[in-house]
Amino acid sequence: MKASKWTPLLLSLIIAGSMTACSSSSNGGATNWASESANAGVNEAGANSPAANEGAAEAEELATPEMDFDMGGRTIKIVSWWDMTIPEDNPDNIQKKKNLDELMKKHNFKVEYVAIDYGEYQQKVVASLLAGEPIGDIVRLGKTYTIPTLVKQDLLWPVDEYTKNSRAFNQKVTDEYMQYEGRGYGFTDNQANLVQGVFYNKTLMNQLGLKPLQDYVNEDAWNWDAFIQVIKDSNKDTNNDGKLDTWGLANSNLMDHALYSNEAALTLGEKQNLDDPKTLESLNFISRLATEKLARPTEGGDWTEPGQFFRQGNTLMYAGALWEFGGFKTDMADYELGYVPFPKGPSATSYHSAEALFQSLTIPKAVEHPEQLLYIWEKIHDIESVYDYPDQGSYETNFTTEEDIENAKMVAPNMIVLDHNTFPNLKYYDFVGELNAGTSVSTVVEKYKAAFQAAIDEVYQN
Repeated sequence: MKASKWTPLLLSLIIAGSMTACSSSSNGGATNWASESANAGVNEAGANSPAANEGAAEAEELATPEMDFDMGGRTIKIVSWWDMTIPEDNPDNIQKKKNLDELMKKHNFKVEYVAIDYGEYQQKVVASLLAGEPIGDIVRLGKTYTIPTLVKQDLLWPVDEYTKNSRAFNQKVTDEYMQYEGRGYGFTDNQANLVQGVFYNKTLMNQLGLKPLQDYVNEDAWNWDAFIQVIKDSNKDTNNDGKLDTWGLANSNLMDHALYSNEAALTLGEKQNLDDPKTLESLNFISRLATEKLARPTEGGDWTEPGQFFRQGNTLMYAGALWEFGGFKTDMADYELGYVPFPKGPSATSYHSAEALFQSLTIPKAVEHPEQLLYIWEKIHDIESVYDYPDQGSYETNFTTEEDIENAKMVAPNMIVLDHNTFPNLKYYDFVGELNAGTSVSTVVEKYKAAFQAAIDEVYQN
């Protein structure tokens, strides 16, 4: 396949992808095939519950019947930005490795795991697809540069007809997150989703005499107003020297959190979404945080500054992703830390998590017999898990209380994928910068609506 009129746009998407990689939390850099699969339970209800048994029966019904084929000694290359070799580090992975070994014998194939550095990953993989010589048979791709761009180029197989087994495939990934024009182009065995929310310093909370944050969650009163009041109550001059020495919030930029917590988005498919009522509520929330100067002020640091503020022990809350929590625990051993969801916006029906750089596995169109590859993937991962729910091992390692674990279990199934990073010329940071500088929401929306739509049209109408 030769490069076409899409090539310049693809190159711009590659550049944009590399720029956004460090600016938004991504589950891609913090997991591997093992962690994607190891903690995947039958469902959220628990392995032995009636709901779980019903789910297992449904998965059994949707399982692909046994197939008999010979792959002639072919080597299946599985490509990601980490080594996806199945480690035999828990009962689930031991069973998956055993399944793989048996499948290799039965169907006469080998597996090679190819790991490519994240910094050069997108450019290498996209170039190989454009050349019609894909770098692997099963290839991990980021949604931001895959849908619609690579799919419109007819470079990937739709996979939804082969991924019906809910025990082996995450149905949301294929049927929702990686959809284009009614077909699903991505898949994963990983039943867990990225957990985002608010990490907080319980020790500081108690020192300041604040109401426990978990109480707000228990009362279903953890909303934006409560969040702002907690910040105000934490911004204190405790030694009466005329300067604040404790703060409520480490982050000065909460745009993505404001969007997902109100079930809003800056873009929706092929359209800008700035004047949607839910989005306007989110923008007004961001504007209020900025104009009332609620967050701890920057000291000129980079994107890691909020995390460093939190580590100092004098800032109550940090909004971020679960993969960051282990580092906080290590660096803040003298403090008790906790986790609550990001508070609900006025239009939200539940607590959520989000991913703005979502990724999944795909099969290039130049690869023959995708049905065989997906059959193999299904039979590797169709197991009776020893875990009660997805990511159980990770939650129990990171969190010390049942409340924190339940909070994570509550938000993960409600993960929202934000798509504004799909458009390299969207000028997202200029937009956010003006809001944080105090420009009114109405002024910013009117200024950027046409520019946002033009950036979207560049991708969807080429």
